[in-house]
Amino acid sequence: MSKQIQDAYIVAATRLPVGRRKGMLGHVRPDDMLAHAIRSVMAQAPRLDPALVGDVIVGCAMPEAEQGMNVARIGLLLAGLPNTVPGFTVNRFCASGLQAVAIAADRIRLGEADVMIAAGTETMSLMNQIMGNKIALNPAIFEHEENYSIAYGMGITAEKVAAQWKISREDQDAFAVASNQKACAAIAAGHFAAEISPYPVKARVPNLRTGEVSVQEFLAEKDEGPRSDSRVEGLARLRPAFAARGSVTAGNSSQMSDGAAAVLLVSERIAQQFDLKPLARFVAYSVAGVAPEVMGIGPLEAIPRVLERAGIRQDEVDWIELNEAFAAQSLAVMRTLELDPAKVNPLGGAIALGHPLGATGAIRTATLVHGLQRTRQRYGMVTMCVGTGMGAAGLFESIR
Repeated sequence: MSKQIQDAYIVAATRLPVGRRKGMLGHVRPDDMLAHAIRSVMAQAPRLDPALVGDVIVGCAMPEAEQGMNVARIGLLLAGLPNTVPGFTVNRFCASGLQAVAIAADRIRLGEADVMIAAGTETMSLMNQIMGNKIALNPAIFEHEENYSIAYGMGITAEKVAAQWKISREDQDAFAVASNQKACAAIAAGHFAAEISPYPVKARVPNLRTGEVSVQEFLAEKDEGPRSDSRVEGLARLRPAFAARGSVTAGNSSQMSDGAAAVLLVSERIAQQFDLKPLARFVAYSVAGVAPEVMGIGPLEAIPRVLERAGIRQDEVDWIELNEAFAAQSLAVMRTLELDPAKVNPLGGAIALGHPLGATGAIRTATLVHGLQRTRQRYGMVTMCVGTGMGAAGLFESIR
């Protein structure tokens, strides 16, 4: 006997402030960041019995070393959730956190759970390489030319997008400056305050000269990445980072970062039973594949699919969180789909705010649902490109 699809509602969403690689969260373990996010999101629903959580799904793009061993289960136990609450880690590279939200929502929509936590955590400070601590690509990739692009670095794919979609260096740098300006303005206006759960950092720092170890304690409260001094003139002086005659630089690429976020989703029955006010309704999700060598254009395929699935027009979407892996791919997506620039990343994007890989989708979901509440807008989208040639898009409806 088939069950009727029910709605899944986000009733709480929070994130840590995002730290630069080797910055304020550089010595913080990813499972500790995750535990803090889970405790914080549950604290936003104090009446809800934690034992009702059906599962904790955590996105992580490099689930190894400090963030290996099923970091989801470890993080939820460190957070103090009951032993009866299970957890698993999901990896869709940069879309891992958003994928976690989609899976959690679907469990509720299918009636298999009433309470779910979707989260993401990633430390790029503790990973020795951008591709993980041990790089072991399949040799077959290099035996056949058609497979070469699987091994391309993300920067090379951005260069290929810039060339194919004719995105100039000047436009990339201008986009990057605008991202920093929007992010700095949002921080100054306090627009991130509702979504951030400050993290108490306690770091042991060795003094190599004296041999002593000092303990530093402080509260990480604001995103570390945005640069108020970002100017086109300054970015123009940066050398290409990935190709000798290229246009992609460190200044118009996303920052390597550390961060975590958690989203609490429930059924309508649970929301009513525990008097939980929904922030947003999960509407639809889509993923799509594209050529690996131009992986940045993934949203070109994912966005139309999610809109068709939801049955709404593109112009009905009020807010679009388009993850800025690179300015080149962001501009290519925006221009091809004719996205309204005023709706895209109104508080800045990953070039300024950082991109902690598998955590980013959950982080951007928190930003979106709180932003829609503040502006009293209706529909919002989180979308991103994904390594090896994929795109993902999630659609949400604000509940007012």
